[in-house]
Amino acid sequence: MTNTCENEKGDLENSQDQNLIVNLDNLKLNENDLKSLEKQNSRIVNDFKANKLEAEAKKNWDLFYKRNETKFFKDRHWTTREFEELIGSGPSDTSERKTLLEVGCGVGNFVFPLLEENLNLYIYCCDFSPRGVDFVKKNELYDESRVKAFVCDITTDGLTEELGDNSVDIISMVFVLSAIHPDKHHQVFTNLWRVLKPGGILLFRDYAMYDMTMIRFGPGSKIAERFYTRQDGTRTFFFTPADLDSLGKDFTITENQVVQRRTVNKKEGVDATRLFLQAKFIKEASS
Repeated sequence: MTNTCENEKGDLENSQDQNLIVNLDNLKLNENDLKSLEKQNSRIVNDFKANKLEAEAKKNWDLFYKRNETKFFKDRHWTTREFEELIGSGPSDTSERKTLLEVGCGVGNFVFPLLEENLNLYIYCCDFSPRGVDFVKKNELYDESRVKAFVCDITTDGLTEELGDNSVDIISMVFVLSAIHPDKHHQVFTNLWRVLKPGGILLFRDYAMYDMTMIRFGPGSKIAERFYTRQDGTRTFFFTPADLDSLGKDFTITENQVVQRRTVNKKEGVDATRLFLQAKFIKEASS
């Protein structure tokens, strides 16, 4: 069973229509939030368990999809609203078909809404979890003339082995990097830079520091600064704009900001303010 700091069930489906930009330096936490963050330090995950979580990362995500199948995440119908770069490849786009790579595709909650919009895209999608990729391939919309799914650990050379250098126009990485150990984040960005064509764009969204899920973790969940484990063994990291400035040093960064969203799920009694880090990175044409 997972805790209330879980992956974003429903994502932004029941959220405010607009993002509010937040400066983390000016964000004031209430007394209860500060106490919660302090209490997390009373029992830190020991090195043995932390190493075990890293070694079993693939197994834990595979078990996550075994338990939840395709039922946990809602389809992300908000992506073209948040990332207008995808709309440029809409049905009326008569230019050459572009290629999109989605990393961390899970069971296809990002991919299949895009396919339903008939965008002028060929989509590659990959995930760490063989079970997740298998669910993508079993979807009735899966058609390799439009989309190809494959298993890949994006912290390795697997992307370039599968796709080659300078091979895709757009990369999406949405609530993915946070699940990877922060020591490997730079390598992930290096691998993405290699497969992105010059002039291509990387679209990023993930959890920001002081998001409510970070504050709600209890003692025994904190692995390192801003890095936590859930009860099911999956992990999550919470970003600041400074993290993305460092990770994106080989790109031109056109957006890098914390956005605030209000998530409402009346069925589950949830009315919460969320903080996400949204960024866009361009690989310069001269690269």
